[in-house]
Amino acid sequence: MKKIVNFLFFLFFFLLFFSTTIFSVNMESSRFKIESANTSIASGEKSSSNYKLSDTIGQIAAGEFSSSGYVVKAGFQYIHSIIPFRFSISNTNINLGTLLPNTPATATTVLTVYFGSAGQYQVTVAESHPLKTLSNNTIPDTNCNGGSETCTESIAKTWNLSSAYGFGYNMSGDDIPSDFNSSSKFRPFPDLSASENPVVIMSSNNVGKNRQATMTFKVNISSIQPIGSYQTVINFIATPSF
Repeated sequence: MKKIVNFLFFLFFFLLFFSTTIFSVNMESSRFKIESANTSIASGEKSSSNYKLSDTIGQIAAGEFSSSGYVVKAGFQYIHSIIPFRFSISNTNINLGTLLPNTPATATTVLTVYFGSAGQYQVTVAESHPLKTLSNNTIPDTNCNGGSETCTESIAKTWNLSSAYGFGYNMSGDDIPSDFNSSSKFRPFPDLSASENPVVIMSSNNVGKNRQATMTFKVNISSIQPIGSYQTVINFIATPSF
């Protein structure tokens, strides 16, 4: 018993004089608090002539979890993008030329997205105001053919009548809304000057390179449209999520 007591007494003083001080920090702010964490026991990038692997091991509760109202994608790899997010517009100066009454004019630009994260991306669009001159003559946004073929900012309809006037757009290609199912389907742009909200024109949760969609601008005027140089600004916003 004496040997055991001496050993414990020696061990106590050894720990007291030779142990290293350990500090901890509360991981919290006004918006979050982390009550536990972990350190990956193995991680990095491995490669050979035939493959490339990026991994982490030792994560707690990694994976996708969902319920009504939320989706949680937990784990380091969900924030490791294998394809950096990029967005480009092929033509940023659209010129529809000299407009003739009852003769639709069109022009195109190509939108390109690279996306490699675990969430989804979206591209939205809106016009600053309808096409107008410095003296405030305007070309109204299109209603398409009208009647049962009246389009809205969120629903494309057929616009192929030379007597249907206005300004609008068509989409074709990757990740576009399903209502753009033919080259004759158009929408008007949401008008920011009228407090209308931008609408989604490209969206996907699939990883992909070189996702491309073509936007076709179209304008048609009547014989009583005032002469002038008409302009507007089209606003695109590309947003990734992780």
